[in-house]
Amino acid sequence: MTLRAVPSILGKRGFQELCGNPRRLAVLAAAQRFPLNICIRRYATVEENRGHDSAPPPGFDASKAKQRPSSSPSSQQSSSSISGPSEQNPSSHGSSKPPSSTSTPTDWEENPDLSISKFSELPGKDFGVNQHIIINEEFKEALRQILWKFRAPIRYAFAYGSGVFPQSASKGGGSKTLHPNPPEAIAKIQDGNQKMIDFIFGVSYSQHWHSLNLQEHRDHYSWLGSLGSYAVSKVQDSFGAGVYFNPYVTVNGTLIKYGVVNLDTLCRDLSEWDTLYLAGRLQKPVKILRDNPAVRLANQVNLIAAVRTALLLLPPEFTEKELYSTIAGISYMGDPRMSIGGDDPRKVENIVKHQLPNFRRLYAPLIDNLPNISFNDPACSNRDWLDDPTVNSKLSQNMDPVTRGHMVRRLPNAFRQKLYFEYQSKFKIPRGEFNKMLEKTKDEDPDRIRRREGGPFEQRIAQDSEGGGLREEVKQVIEHTIRWPSFVQSLKGAVTAGWSRSIRYAREKREKGKKGAQALGGEGKERKTD
Repeated sequence: MTLRAVPSILGKRGFQELCGNPRRLAVLAAAQRFPLNICIRRYATVEENRGHDSAPPPGFDASKAKQRPSSSPSSQQSSSSISGPSEQNPSSHGSSKPPSSTSTPTDWEENPDLSISKFSELPGKDFGVNQHIIINEEFKEALRQILWKFRAPIRYAFAYGSGVFPQSASKGGGSKTLHPNPPEAIAKIQDGNQKMIDFIFGVSYSQHWHSLNLQEHRDHYSWLGSLGSYAVSKVQDSFGAGVYFNPYVTVNGTLIKYGVVNLDTLCRDLSEWDTLYLAGRLQKPVKILRDNPAVRLANQVNLIAAVRTALLLLPPEFTEKELYSTIAGISYMGDPRMSIGGDDPRKVENIVKHQLPNFRRLYAPLIDNLPNISFNDPACSNRDWLDDPTVNSKLSQNMDPVTRGHMVRRLPNAFRQKLYFEYQSKFKIPRGEFNKMLEKTKDEDPDRIRRREGGPFEQRIAQDSEGGGLREEVKQVIEHTIRWPSFVQSLKGAVTAGWSRSIRYAREKREKGKKGAQALGGEGKERKTD
């Protein structure tokens, strides 16, 4: 029996169950005389080719992989294509990892070709499969059926939020009758705690898409729709983060909110961090329903950038929850709603707590390929720890300034430029001297620049410890990046959604914020009592 024959023999559901069960895979891998990590990777590839909805590569075996420098070249190459480039510092001895097979960033990250139109044009056959989170098969099909109700062409789509990934173990916060007539799979998954399901649709041409959608679903739009597709697309693209939301609309018996974004805008935010509005959403587990090769490439840049940014914010040793909470919290740092009580203050904590295995699937393969961070916990030797939400493994990172200078240099371009200007001000470097320094850096070592290695300026940034140091400066840049687009996007909602829907949405978010604050206060009192 060959590996590729398994899906047809087991059937779709049996195959999904096998992909999600490391023990069964281990038995089959032994029977096939394949290493477990290669077996899982091949299953992921088979399923990814069947519907772009695959299991990720073996993030749970990351610590073991790092202790096997004698891995075959093909295995190392596959790992590199999945997760991306590494921050190898040949002179550094602070990392416990062996040298990576790729010591410098690959071309796809430095100059991602976002014009690709085929999955075969991605850097590797397994590239980015970690982005596909496995959910209940019937629920996934119900979500896809919602997409089929739109005649306008959707090139990329994902579902996200608490309506898809629970953020609480309790049944509160939802309604038993929110959806008018939901499919059985949705009703079963939400189990009497019905919540609006959020989608993002990536489209090729905004005006054309809205023109078709207005003809089919005029009731989804506010009064702005009466001005035509040009006005709608102009409001979408010219203000805020480039997203047009239609909330509280019923599709296939289910209450949903969907945002429309141009694919170019989406890819630019993922790769450059212009606004972090969409990039922040995709830094958390989402369910991709329609994939696109260019977006997958851009999102892999986004995910590895999120890990690097989190490492700049974290101490030498930390836990998984601290790492994933830092990543999940990036998009909320400058969100005006969080500062005015417009959302649950425990939101980040709840997301990570209840989606820990999904965060592992998303980020463990990336961590595995970065030599300056390591899992440092015996719990990782257990093959079942990937799906164990009770495990909170320990990690450590190399704090060498040369290595961290490389990380600074490899931050997304728009974000990195803002950080540079923050440090121009902090170090009191005159503007003319600053510009000459940047130009000189580009000219003095073209090979180093090509490899995106940090120079003296980046190393000085990495060693900053004054007034909160690098951590505080990175936080400020995140806040400045997010605050204005998020604020304008919220104002835009009053126009795009209409006043009644906007007020309803704001009221519900406010109620969540109050409940979260009350619960947080109760937890604080319990701690004091204890």
